[in-house]
Amino acid sequence: MTLNIRKAAVLGAGVMGAQIAAHLANVGISVLLLDIVPDALTPEEAAKGLTLSSQAVRNRFAARGVAAAKKAKPNAFYDETAAELISIGNMTDHLARLSDCDWVIEAVVERLEIKRDVWQKLSSVVAPKAILSTNTSGISLADMVEGLPISLRKRFLGTHFFNPPRYMKLLELIPGSDTDADVIEAMREFAERRLGKGVVFAKDTPNFIANRIGTYGLVATLDAMGQYGLGVDEVDALTGTVIGRPKSATFRTLDLVGLDTFADVAANVRRSVSDAAEQKAFQLPRYIEHMLEQRWLGEKTQQGFYKRKRTESGNEILALDLENFSYRPRKKVVSPTFEAARVSKSLPEKLRAMAYGKDAAAQFVWNVLKRTLLYTAQHQTEIADDIIAVDQAMKWGFHWELGPYEIWDVLGVEQSVARMREEREQIPEFVEMLLASGKRTFYASAESGQCLFYVGKEHFKAAEKPVEKLTLADFKARNGVIHKNSGASLIDIGDGIAALEMHSLKQAIGSDVVAMMQYAAKEVEANWDGLVIYNEAKNFCVGANLMLMLMEAQDENWDEIELIVRQFQQVGMRLKYLSKPVVSAPHNMVLGGGVELCFPATRVQASAEIYMGLVETGVGLIPGGGGSKEMTLRATENLPETTEMRFDGYIRQQFETVAMAKVSTSARDAKRLGYLRATDGISVNRDYQLYDAKQVARILANSGYHPEQPKKIKVIGRDGAAMLKTGVNSMRQGGFISQHDAKIATHLLNIFTGGNVPRGTEVTEDYLLSLEREAFLSLIGEPKTQARMQYMLTKGKPLRN
Repeated sequence: MTLNIRKAAVLGAGVMGAQIAAHLANVGISVLLLDIVPDALTPEEAAKGLTLSSQAVRNRFAARGVAAAKKAKPNAFYDETAAELISIGNMTDHLARLSDCDWVIEAVVERLEIKRDVWQKLSSVVAPKAILSTNTSGISLADMVEGLPISLRKRFLGTHFFNPPRYMKLLELIPGSDTDADVIEAMREFAERRLGKGVVFAKDTPNFIANRIGTYGLVATLDAMGQYGLGVDEVDALTGTVIGRPKSATFRTLDLVGLDTFADVAANVRRSVSDAAEQKAFQLPRYIEHMLEQRWLGEKTQQGFYKRKRTESGNEILALDLENFSYRPRKKVVSPTFEAARVSKSLPEKLRAMAYGKDAAAQFVWNVLKRTLLYTAQHQTEIADDIIAVDQAMKWGFHWELGPYEIWDVLGVEQSVARMREEREQIPEFVEMLLASGKRTFYASAESGQCLFYVGKEHFKAAEKPVEKLTLADFKARNGVIHKNSGASLIDIGDGIAALEMHSLKQAIGSDVVAMMQYAAKEVEANWDGLVIYNEAKNFCVGANLMLMLMEAQDENWDEIELIVRQFQQVGMRLKYLSKPVVSAPHNMVLGGGVELCFPATRVQASAEIYMGLVETGVGLIPGGGGSKEMTLRATENLPETTEMRFDGYIRQQFETVAMAKVSTSARDAKRLGYLRATDGISVNRDYQLYDAKQVARILANSGYHPEQPKKIKVIGRDGAAMLKTGVNSMRQGGFISQHDAKIATHLLNIFTGGNVPRGTEVTEDYLLSLEREAFLSLIGEPKTQARMQYMLTKGKPLRN
């Protein structure tokens, strides 16, 4: 069964409903967003002479939902045009419109009686083959659809998105007792491929997987904090990155989520479980009740466990003192174990140091980890079919670097259980059987290289891996590395395609990366069918090695700088006109030189979540690795016959994009800005990006690929430059940019207009590259540019001097 979802409906236009609708629109699905009809006019509506019968009033909540999604930070939409796929209505007048929807998602308020009432109304209007789902975060699905026709229940399941839906990878799919297996599998495939989600299957139990374990861990942390007399800021230091959790750790996370939401999730478990000990485990401290009464809910009310205070030196973040409910300056953790763990090289080392340390901070961390691991194992078979679902849910839903069972393996199951027994803890049967079998880890490797995971009763099972989920590590293990240096590697990824992987510090482009690019061009041209440029680091590439460039400039090694720039330009041109197809696969941050790694590619297969921009002006430079040249070329290629003014407008648009260092908010936005072409592909699921890029390279090779021949570029010359110079001068005179900004812009516009030549002159790419080098070398010698570079390296943000 393959799902072809072209139109969906979302019922409930609150934060989650509206943002689910936004993400469906992001991936090209038309969405009908409905909410209830208001029972009273707002003063603004009354002033306009509207009545309760007016459509603007009756559709108010859905309209507000879309408006809120448009204003959301971070952006709910890939770009502004995606919102055009959402139409609005209400659940009184427009339920009949659900009849042509392929997927109906209920996302109304989290109250069972309301959800049941909605599904009773929907049962008679939804299409016979439509997929039906609820976005509940923990209400029983069985109770929700009790009494509904079996034909409906076969197509019904839980689809628990995490907030914000665009960015949170986790999607928990919860089958009902009557859900067809084909529906579940088709929904998994659709969610992974089309929506870009990491799917786990959960059972119909309170709060499912991630919220059940995550909320328990948070409550356990609150409890342990009291035992060890720690403050909220100290707890956040101890439960953050040092143990593989997000920087937001515990209390900053609660502020972001909202204390009311956290309390509701905890209360749902207390209401839904029958075990008295478990009900007690989800009981919140008294200070939480006090904060709820005071509406200190976190970010949504501007204060919670933390509060920002404006001072003369800027904003200061204060921490809540739970003894007297006053805010105080944050304090640091005093712990030798913590300091040692912080400087450890790997997460496993950090975890072991914190768990087995001797001071109070370490004992606190051990207490939290121990309780969370025991609770997870105790309820494993109740909440999920396997441990992989649990580990992935916590990594994708709560941003843990390691899931509970992965953490247990790191700590050592035998060693940690021995300590738990000494502390008179009851060890779950799930764990006891593992140790009784003679095994010492929850995960193991088979001789074939497959990952095995423990399934209980002394048995292990091979983990299934989608064919689309390719990793460089697998290819390295299977095929080895073709060639490698300190900055990059060339890897055989099968089917005649090679991959260039950057592994320099922060994937910065230096001489070693350029050398590998040169080698890759020669090797692929001779022996391979295509090349993919890809890596699995946090960011694709954030630019050239700025420190190296600054040091060379301070030493006045101008010839060395010119050589570095020239070599990067040359290898870019070599890849652009290579006789074999080149596919660049960028993700996340793609800045400066990272963009210039994409420009020579035959195609780009970009991750949907990509923040792409030529940002060199922020450090006092211009794009010098072919970026300025390529943006000039893209401003002039494929233009229809048009007027001189219109032609100049295209140049101005691209010039402003680079001069203002604009960065895209998504791959779709990168197309709008001109960093990507209309023909470039987008992978919504980052896990599938290497597969997609390899497929593109293979298809191009199979089609008898031949590179385009170098083209002449018609430029607007010194006459057209006057318009751009006028704009720069106006910005300078108005105080919007500094004198040095104006100097950078003047160098940049000289490239975009083709220099001191008449309008209409046709120039070569090499000519524009020479203008790039000249501008780059001139600017890097400027003291103010070097000051900007130094500031970026030390402060991580641009200096405007």
